[in-house]
Amino acid sequence: MSIHHIRVTINGKLYEGDVEARTLLVHWLRDSLRLTGTHIGCDTSSCGACTILVDGKAVKSCTMLAVQADGRELLTVEGLEQNGKLHPLQEGFHVEHALQCGYCTPGMMMAALALLKRNPDPSEQEIREGISGNLCRCTGYVNIVKAIQYAAQKLREPEQVPAGSGGGGE
Repeated sequence: MSIHHIRVTINGKLYEGDVEARTLLVHWLRDSLRLTGTHIGCDTSSCGACTILVDGKAVKSCTMLAVQADGRELLTVEGLEQNGKLHPLQEGFHVEHALQCGYCTPGMMMAALALLKRNPDPSEQEIREGISGNLCRCTGYVNIVKAIQYAAQKLREPEQVPAGSGGGGE
């Protein structure tokens, strides 16, 4: 049994630990670090429930060894919410009723985030292609696409400066 010491930045925080060489990243995240938002649906990369971002790219964490994450920057679904405020993708999934059982949702949001980083104004077809590696058995994808369109729109909007906050010529 080969043990390796790894250091990984996850959601902006440094984590380190000893892992067995054959430990899958998804198992290290869930079992060792208790970051359970990343789901395991198939262990064969078919469903996408385990999708996270590794150095900004969507990766199915059931197909990556934890040792391969050494020195990398990861973003899991737990890192979307900032300062108690939902990320536009989380807000979009809520507003557009884009979930039923919710099992695919974390991976779907992470795949969508990777898409929106590459293409801030995707067409419906580009969204469907961007999430094609993630399966949902409940919704039929219509509301998931709407949720991603909602998030894309929200992310493209300039920050609104409240009146009286010094943002204008008062």
